[in-house]
Formats: sequence, C-alpha cells, structure tokens
Amino acid sequence: MFVDSHAHIDGEDFDADRDEVVSRARAAGVRAIMNVGTGDPHSDGLERAVAVAERYEGVFAAVGVHPHDAKLYDEEAERRLLSLTKKGGRVVAWGEIGLDYHYDHSPRDVQREVFARQLRLAREASLPVVIHSREADDETIEILSRELEGSERAGVLHCFGGGPRMAEAALALGFYISFAGNVTFKKADALREVALTVPAERLLVETDCPFLAPVPHRGRRNEPSYVVETARFLATLRGVGPEELGRATAENFCRLFRVELS
Repeated sequence: MFVDSHAHIDGEDFDADRDEVVSRARAAGVRAIMNVGTGDPHSDGLERAVAVAERYEGVFAAVGVHPHDAKLYDEEAERRLLSLTKKGGRVVAWGEIGLDYHYDHSPRDVQREVFARQLRLAREASLPVVIHSREADDETIEILSRELEGSERAGVLHCFGGGPRMAEAALALGFYISFAGNVTFKKADALREVALTVPAERLLVETDCPFLAPVPHRGRRNEPSYVVETARFLATLRGVGPEELGRATAENFCRLFRVELS
C-alpha cells in the first residue's frame, strides 16, 4: 500500500490520459493521491483541482496560492479559497503555500505576507498546510513558528530540499516531511542524509508530478505510479522493506489529513 502525498494530475500534462494515469497508479498499489491546486487564483485552476479529486476514488485535494502567484492574491482569491475549503469533502488541506526565493516570481515581501495570511486562514479552518519552501529555510521556519504556535494541526513540508536544521525545526513544530523523486538522483547525497533522520511516523513520499520523475524514470513525465520507486529507494536507504515503508507512509497520510482509505 502506497500513497502519493503531492501530485498535480489536473494539469494539461495529463489531459490526454488522466484516466489511464489513475488506473496505472491503482495497479501499482497506490491507494491515495493528493492533488494540489496551483496557478493563477483567478483562473479555474483551484476548482479544476477539486473537480479531479471528486472524479476519482482515492484522490483528495489541497488548494492554496503558491508563492509564485502571491502577487495575484487579493480579496477575490481569498473568497474563492474559503469557498472551496469550506466545501469539505475531498478538500483536506490548504496549499501549497510558502516561500520561493529561487525564482522570485513574486516579490519576497509579498510572498511573506501572503504566506502568513494563508497560514492564519488554514488555522482558522482547522486544515493542515502543504508547504513549498525553496532557498528560504530560515524565513519559512520563522513564519511557521510564529503563525502556527500552539496549533493542533501542522502540515507537511513537501518535496523537501532543505538542510538538517530545517528538518529538525519542522519536526519540532509537528510537521511531516515528504520526499520526492529527487532523493533518488545521483548528486542528492545531502538530501539522503536528511531522509535518514526523519522518524518513520513523520515520513511521507510523493511524486510532485509531472516533475521530478525518480530513477529509473528520470527525464520522463512523472506520474503517481512512480511514487513506488521513490518509496522503494527510501526503504532500501533506511534499511526496511518497501511494504513496511509503504504502510507507514500511508498511515501517516491518513493521520495528517484525517482521511480513510478504502
């Protein structure tokens, strides 16, 4: 039993064969997929992500404004987010949100403001958060610590790419840490060192598809069935069987997002 804790199967990369992609995931033993809505909050991207989750058994949704699009956040975007998160059903998380200082598609001060605003809204809604952080370890942890202090529900640092200090701080805040296909890459030694330190009860795996296909699929379009390869790699790295790691990460997924798998 495996789960893909972060995917983007509503995107145009999957328009031609989405049904087959979901079928391949099920055949590979993937019991759940978290489909994460991103893009311009004034487009239909958020609604499309939810619609895809509602269409397939075992697919859930998260909605939020990505740091790339923070400059587009306004009252109307917030109204749409609140409407979708209050809808309940397949929407079980707020995200992905955070900071991205690599691309800087939105000004950094705007990213920080929108990040903090969405954390407060997620806390009010009692939803866990899905965090994107790139080259912003210290500020991400600082904002999370300030806004979520004492919160009963934290969230997950998705596609983790930070250092050991960030991982330690996130775990202390009650966060889960998710690893994507890049942990299998040849030059990812530092990332693998962090992956060895995450407690089994806080570990998740993901594809972040269509990006970051793991070895041996690197260079292809990523898809949820490939999460099994990342799980197998991490199992070998950590010295456990793939079934044990798959079961543990599936249980973690259910606990964090408060869902049940059929």
